[in-house]
Amino acid sequence: MAAADSSSVALRRRDLCSRGIRLAGKMRSDVINLLDTYVEQQGLDASASMAVVEGVPMAAVEHWDEQTGTQRLLENLAAYRAFRALLAQMLEEQREQLGEADAALGRALAAVLLQVSAFAYHLEELLRLESRGPPSEEGAGPPPPSHLGLFERKLWGLGVLRELAQWAVRSARDLRQLTKPSLGSSLAPSPAESP
Repeated sequence: MAAADSSSVALRRRDLCSRGIRLAGKMRSDVINLLDTYVEQQGLDASASMAVVEGVPMAAVEHWDEQTGTQRLLENLAAYRAFRALLAQMLEEQREQLGEADAALGRALAAVLLQVSAFAYHLEELLRLESRGPPSEEGAGPPPPSHLGLFERKLWGLGVLRELAQWAVRSARDLRQLTKPSLGSSLAPSPAESP
């Protein structure tokens, strides 16, 4: 009976990971399209280089291959919860700045915000499957830096969208890693991996 339950959990995990990979791919595609629209609407240079963007979770990780499955899921969940708050703030600012002048950009931002929320929920489901409920949210997330002027806020928004596109790539990679046999059997660290 336990073997059947374990097999059922493994199949459910594989299914959730596969769907998550597809969701991440679609989200990345939509974010790239949104980036093009955002750059054009805001009058920005698409090649503008930026350093670390304040308040935005970074997708890069130094020791990615050393992370456990649970660490991957928790970092992804924290990032998407933060992006949910950041995108909601961007959408609100967009409406204040342009009103209904650019409904297409507002609709695209709202659509990506929905995808980010759905992906966060998907990650919560994966954590529940492993008998580890998702951590509670400690608040709405970091607001954009208030000391920025209008142009800097536009650049900040560009940074948010660029980093979200990178997170979509990382998430697909993390979920693929979770389907591998070494991590597929359990998302929890083995005793050898525990600190």
